[in-house]
Parts: sequence; C-alpha cells; structure tokens
Amino acid sequence: GISSLPCSGYGGSWRENAMSKLLPYETIVKARQGDPDAIDIVLSHYAGYIRYCSKVHGKVNTEVEEYVKQRLIAALFKFRFDR
Repeated sequence: GISSLPCSGYGGSWRENAMSKLLPYETIVKARQGDPDAIDIVLSHYAGYIRYCSKVHGKVNTEVEEYVKQRLIAALFKFRFDR
C-alpha cells in the first residue's frame, strides 16, 4: 500500500543532494500562492525522490507517483512561514 512506500530508505545521496540545492524561498512563496511555474519547479526539484517513492515491486507505479505529487502540491498550499 501507499503507507509502505520505501521513501525513508532512499539513502543519504538524495538527502545530501537536496540539502545542497535548496529551493529558493521566493519559489516556495510563489508555489504556495498557486503559481503554476513555481509548482512545476518544486515538482521537478523532487522528481527523482517522488519516482523512487513511487516504486512498487521495483517499478514506478504511475498511480502512486500521481498520488505523491498531489500530496506534495496539497502540502505546498498548507505550508506556513510563521514557524
């Protein structure tokens, strides 16, 4: 099921890569405001991780991939800058 995705086992290389290439603050602000280009930049930034997390039995499951993308977009709209 979706709750058993292997995202936590992705490995250190993704984390190190993601941390060295943070998204610009302005991009996150624009994505939260619904700017389609900014949302695409966020999705592109995490594309490799999303694909990895979408693997079922070693193959990318497109339904799971779309679900993960939709959850990321939903999280963008809920993102709070005051914490």
